[in-house]
Amino acid sequence: MISKIRIIVQGIFLLLFFWLFLQTESKGEDVLGYPVKIFLDADPLIFITTLLAGHVWSSSFFLAVLVIVATAILGRVFCGWICPLGTLNNIVGTFQKRRSNRAPLKLHWLKYCILIFLVTASLFSLQFAGIFDPIALLIRSLSLSVYPLASYAAKATFDTLYNFPIPVLVDISEFIYALFKKLFLPFQQPFFFQSFFLGLLFFIILGLNLLEKRFWCKYICPLGALLGVLSRFSLLQRTVTEGCNSCGTCTFECQGGAAPDQKEKWHNTECLVCMNCDDICPENAVRFGFLKKSRTAPLDLGKRRVLGMIMAGIATVPLIRITAINKQAGAGEPRLIRPPGSLEEKQFLERCVKCGECMKVCITGGLQPTFMEAGLEGIWSPVLVPKVGYCEYRCTLCGQVCPTGAIRKLEQKEKEKTKIGLAMIDHGRCLPYAHAMPCIVCQEVCPTPQKAIWLEKTKVTNKDGKELNLNQPHIDLELCIGCGLCEAKCPILGQPAIYVTSIGESRSKDNQLLLS
Repeated sequence: MISKIRIIVQGIFLLLFFWLFLQTESKGEDVLGYPVKIFLDADPLIFITTLLAGHVWSSSFFLAVLVIVATAILGRVFCGWICPLGTLNNIVGTFQKRRSNRAPLKLHWLKYCILIFLVTASLFSLQFAGIFDPIALLIRSLSLSVYPLASYAAKATFDTLYNFPIPVLVDISEFIYALFKKLFLPFQQPFFFQSFFLGLLFFIILGLNLLEKRFWCKYICPLGALLGVLSRFSLLQRTVTEGCNSCGTCTFECQGGAAPDQKEKWHNTECLVCMNCDDICPENAVRFGFLKKSRTAPLDLGKRRVLGMIMAGIATVPLIRITAINKQAGAGEPRLIRPPGSLEEKQFLERCVKCGECMKVCITGGLQPTFMEAGLEGIWSPVLVPKVGYCEYRCTLCGQVCPTGAIRKLEQKEKEKTKIGLAMIDHGRCLPYAHAMPCIVCQEVCPTPQKAIWLEKTKVTNKDGKELNLNQPHIDLELCIGCGLCEAKCPILGQPAIYVTSIGESRSKDNQLLLS
């Protein structure tokens, strides 16, 4: 009975997660009501590593404190009852055709080693938790790969149906497509770099459940390891009466691989409080209660493993940072244009958990995941790629969804004055300069109230020797905010004649065109 209630609760939280995920997008206004970052706010691993790496406390993390308290009382209920990735793993695990007779891999120690590495690295200001955290991983995978895939597949399917010469079929398909657009399909098809790679990783994680149910949860998930440590002495305890005949039935139904048939030697840190063992026990010998403490096996990782992961966490920080990217301002990738409101690069990387929410809400699709532009430390963090999409002048959505404050929430007036870079003109490609052809597109589309691109009337001679009066564009260094709209709309394809770099950004005193 209890396991059925748990399944219902899991379904409710999974649907809530998907609903919040779909709500995390522009609805035509510069306001988001219920972003999916609420789940990240309730994530203790993100809370602790952000606190250690960025030395910052956010009031939005009070939900994470509640999860910590609930774990200390009830055990790993978040893993067994709430976590959306855990629920998806459960669902995929049901597709195993028959019960596997293969012995469990017994790699539970691995996730604790990953946790030790992540916490140690965060102590030295390296924020890597978002790479492995299940909530950040799920949001990133859905935002940058699965959701665009579903949208593209739906559009391709309905476009195919639309071309069938059957009027009734076309009418029905158009009605369904309009309904889907209203319910869950995005306003426009999103495209992201690395979509295939991120999607492949996600589907591999789900596919591992066919090898062993909840493989990720048992052996890799660092959040599960953290909650396992916190649940070590939880008030809710599982006890076994003398009526147990060691039949082993509970072992096959245990979602966490906690070896519940071992009585005093079972691993309570692996218990997901699924209570399957209570429901399935033929002797009714299993109890969950608050009155009696039970004996369990110790959490023994081995001194060498613990020391090794601590040393790895310490050594990784300088190994990642001894690159030319960190040598001086401008030594890194000049096209590393961060979203408006981003903290200074060092602080930004200490807080960014690479969840992908800012990229999902970007209404032009300009925010893309980095690969190595910001070094390994900044992998999958957001970068504006103007050729893909510009930064909308009056949009502040990315700051509204950031769960850790790596991107500050800006007021509209502050956003309009925030510089994320500076536009430059390539005279060798610009039509009025290089080819004596009229073009003022960049000046026309410039969104600043007082145009950041001004025109100089110049007499030039074309290839036929004819004298022409042309307007040649120039950049106003004070007014340009680096939004990239001019680059996005430049008629010179491939490599636009006007382009934006991060130089001049408001967040840095060093990355400037001219030293004051």
